Amino acid sequence: MKLSKVLGAIIIARNGDRYGYYQDPYTYAASNTETTALGEVQSFQLGNLLRTTYLDSSSPSYIEGMRSDIVDNSEIKVRVKAGVEGTVVFDSAIALLQGLFPPNPNNKIVLANETVVVAPLGGYQYVPVETVEPGNDRSLEPWTNCPAFEKHVKEFYSSSDFKQKSQEAQPFFKFVRDYVFGRPTTLENAWNIFDFVNSQLTHNKTYAHRLPPTLVEQARSLANFHEDGIFSSKSIDGVGNIAGRTMLHTILSALERIAFNGDPLQFLLIETTYQPFISLFHQTGIAQEHPELRGIPDYGSAFAIELRRGSPPDLRDFVRVKFKNGTSDFEDVHVFGHHADIPLTEFIYRAENAVIKSNKQWRQVCGVKSAGIFETAKLAASSNMQASMTGVLAFFMLTSLWFAAKIIKRTRAKAREARLRLEGEEEVSKKLTNYGTMSRGKSRTHECWRSTCEHCRTVESTTFDAQHPRAFP
Repeated sequence: MKLSKVLGAIIIARNGDRYGYYQDPYTYAASNTETTALGEVQSFQLGNLLRTTYLDSSSPSYIEGMRSDIVDNSEIKVRVKAGVEGTVVFDSAIALLQGLFPPNPNNKIVLANETVVVAPLGGYQYVPVETVEPGNDRSLEPWTNCPAFEKHVKEFYSSSDFKQKSQEAQPFFKFVRDYVFGRPTTLENAWNIFDFVNSQLTHNKTYAHRLPPTLVEQARSLANFHEDGIFSSKSIDGVGNIAGRTMLHTILSALERIAFNGDPLQFLLIETTYQPFISLFHQTGIAQEHPELRGIPDYGSAFAIELRRGSPPDLRDFVRVKFKNGTSDFEDVHVFGHHADIPLTEFIYRAENAVIKSNKQWRQVCGVKSAGIFETAKLAASSNMQASMTGVLAFFMLTSLWFAAKIIKRTRAKAREARLRLEGEEEVSKKLTNYGTMSRGKSRTHECWRSTCEHCRTVESTTFDAQHPRAFP
C-alpha cells in the first residue's frame, strides 16, 4: 500500500492559539475569545505542511491531478465551525489557506484592452469558506443545547472513576488555588483551570516567571482526563461520541465524492475545535492503540484521512489515517484494529451505523422533541428582538423628524416676522425717507415696508438690502 495513488484527502484541523476563555462544565456554553498572532502563525505553518505533503509532486502523498499553483475551487471544499470559538476557528482557517495556497503572481487577468491585473497582495488567492452555524447545521457543534449530552456529563461526574480521580487530585487543587485567582478548583472545572494556566503561561510574562515547574503539566493531565471522559463513550454510537458522530457523516460523504471519478472534489478541510478529535480517536480505536493521544490535542493539530487507490493486483480504494499533534510531524495511526490501510468499503461499513446525518436525527439523539426548543426559538427570539428594536428606532426617528419639522417651521415663521418688524419706527422711517427713490422710479415709503403684500416685501427688501446692507439687522 505504500505505493498506492492518493486520490484525495480530508483534513480535520484544530484552531491555533487564542486568548483564554471559559466553558461551562455542564453545558459547554462558552464566553467569547480572540485569536492571536501566534495562533495565525501555527495555522499558517500547518497550511504550508499540507501544501508540501499533498500538492508537491515529489511527495509520496501527492494528490495527482489537483492543481497546486492557482486554486481550483471545484477541487477543494472548506467548512469552518462558527459556534464556540467561532472567530478563532475562522481566523485559523484563513491563515491555513494562506499557507496552502500562497499568493501567486499568475493569479491575474488580462482585460479586453490588454491591461494585466494581478490580484491584491501579489496574487492573493481567495478560497471560498463555508461557515457552519449550530443554529442551522449541527454537524460541527452537536454537543451544545443537547439534553442527552448534558445528562451524559452529569453521569460522568457521578461515576466512581471521576470521584476517585477527584479525591486523588485534592493536593493539586489546594496548591493551584493561588494561581487561578478565585476560579473553582474542582475536577469538574479542570478544563477551565488548565486553559487559564496555559493561556497565562503563554501570554503573561510575570505569571510565567512565578508559575512553579510541572504545574501546567499537572493541570493538562487532569483536563485530559476530564475531556476524554466527556467526549467519549464505550460504544461507537454513544452520546458521548456525538462530536465524532456528526463529523463522520461529513467524512463519509466526502470520501464517496472523492472516490467517484465524475466528482472534481479532491480536498476537504474542516476547521474546528478539539472535541471531535477525542471522539474520533475513541470511535475508530485509535485511543486504544495510542493511549498517549487520549485528551486534548495541541493548537494547530491535524487529523488526515487519505483515500488511496491500491497497486496491482489489488486496485481497491483504501483509507490511510494520519495525525500530527501541534508542531509534530504526521504519523500513521491505524483504525478499527487494522495495522495497515483499511479498505474504503470496510471503513464505511464500520462507521456508518454511528453516523448522525441530519438536524432531525440530532434532535432524536439529543432528546429534543422539536426544532423550536433550542434552535428555532433562539432564532425567532433573536428575530423578534431585532424587529422590535427596529420598530422602536423607526418610531423615535419619525418622532424626531416631526419635532424637527415643527421647530424649523416655527423658526422660519419667527424669521419672517422679524423681517417685517421695524425696530425704532420713527428713526427708521426718517432713514427710509432720506434714501430716495428706487431705480424703477418708485418712492420708498414706510407704508410699503409695513405692507403685508408678499411681492412688495420680496422685491423691495431684495433691492434695498443690496444697496444698503446695514439697514436691517
